[in-house]
Amino acid sequence: MRNIISFAAVFFINFLAFSLPNGYSAAKLGMSVDSLKEALKKDHQFGYRGDRDVSLSPSDGQFIIETDATQSGYSFLERCWFQFADEKLYIITLNLDRSKIDHYSIFSKLCEKYGNPDELSPKKSVWKDGNVIMSLEKPLTLKYVDAKVFDSKKDSSNVQKTTAENARDEFLDSL
Repeated sequence: MRNIISFAAVFFINFLAFSLPNGYSAAKLGMSVDSLKEALKKDHQFGYRGDRDVSLSPSDGQFIIETDATQSGYSFLERCWFQFADEKLYIITLNLDRSKIDHYSIFSKLCEKYGNPDELSPKKSVWKDGNVIMSLEKPLTLKYVDAKVFDSKKDSSNVQKTTAENARDEFLDSL
């Protein structure tokens, strides 16, 4: 019985250690537009200036908030984008200041906290936990994506693969 309890405790601790964050600082996936605006006003590292940072995509009713933190001397962020679908935040994109922090430092810390990435390429590293997709992209962009919303959007799109994409898939299948 003691072994079962010990195993369960270790499993639970490992599960907590590797579950991905649902955003950065005050910006969390699933927030409404208004709650994110309020959170960004209070957290100066994002460089949010108010409603002039908000744009609307007229074709599908999606909101995007773009901020510029380059004027803030203490922020590690440069430009940030917050993308909404159905009035809920589903993508957070943070461009980081390469003069203050480097790719390897971020990558090492993410591996330490969340384990090795699920996908690794020269362009990006991707961690997934079923709810969140977190990616570190070169040169230095960190993204948080609501996996369920992203998958539903991907499944509902009618975009067909190009001839080049089909040829690439056929080549890879032939290996």
